Amino acid sequence: METIPPHSIDAREDCYPSRVQPEPEFLKRCDPIVYNHEASGPLSAAQLSQFERDGFLILPAFFPEADIATYKEEIQRLGASEEIQQRPESILEPDHCELRSLFSVHKPEISSCFSEVAADQRIAGMAAQILDDDVYIHQSRVNLKPGFAGKEFYWHSDFETWHVEDGMPRMRAVSCSLLLTENYEFNGPLMLIPGSHCQFVACVGETPDNHYQKSLRRQEYGVPDQDSLARLAEDGGIVNVVGPPGTIVLFDCNTMHGSNGNITPFPRSNLFFVYNSLKNRLVEPFCSKKPRPEFIANRTAVAPLTMRELNVQSHV
Repeated sequence: METIPPHSIDAREDCYPSRVQPEPEFLKRCDPIVYNHEASGPLSAAQLSQFERDGFLILPAFFPEADIATYKEEIQRLGASEEIQQRPESILEPDHCELRSLFSVHKPEISSCFSEVAADQRIAGMAAQILDDDVYIHQSRVNLKPGFAGKEFYWHSDFETWHVEDGMPRMRAVSCSLLLTENYEFNGPLMLIPGSHCQFVACVGETPDNHYQKSLRRQEYGVPDQDSLARLAEDGGIVNVVGPPGTIVLFDCNTMHGSNGNITPFPRSNLFFVYNSLKNRLVEPFCSKKPRPEFIANRTAVAPLTMRELNVQSHV
């Protein structure tokens, strides 16, 4: 895939215009996926090639059961805290008052436990290797999908929103989802479209003011059209991420993904961290609206997890 070096384009140039045309459009990706196949790190050459081809990498049972038990206890503590639920970082389900997501869990004032997980060298090292740069947390959250009540997350590319509403200039970010519960095919697991990261789907509809206040509960703008989704799925298929607690999913910021609702008795929850390249720090939103709050898009408190600190042995 022919790409344009990030340093050759001004950060304010909109390489991926979206929500500006009356019809959806496929745009060619002009950024690398793996920025340097020779970069040292915990991932093997085969794993880097798989990530580049599919747009994601699934690492089953990456964290041991004892760690996952600790993380689940921390979620229970956070979910039971009235103080936490009153914070703006807490997002409720669209049709009732159960917690849907809790943002900024990498911040010690919310969870010292999850702050340590976000900085874990085994995870951050993989992101730094793929992006070939120092990284920082762009966004973090706990996603909860309780039994019988967890609603769907419709198909989307995270980068489309981060670009349009947050001002992320280029596709140089990696997401990590850490499964905290058993993910079955029937309790609303993450679904990914292999190969979808190689094209950008420009969406339609002008971004409303303060869109995040509704989109975090149910997204209406930045949602791909059905014809584009059908084309992507016909080309790449759909992969359900099923696996035991402790499984990690690394996926490119532009990989199309979503999940169904959970009408089973079995809850589904995960930790979610986004590692962005320091060379890809946010500029003004490309939709010409006010930036979203810091708890959604980290603009100022950039604490790099440097590659020099990520000199660790391979774990996978």
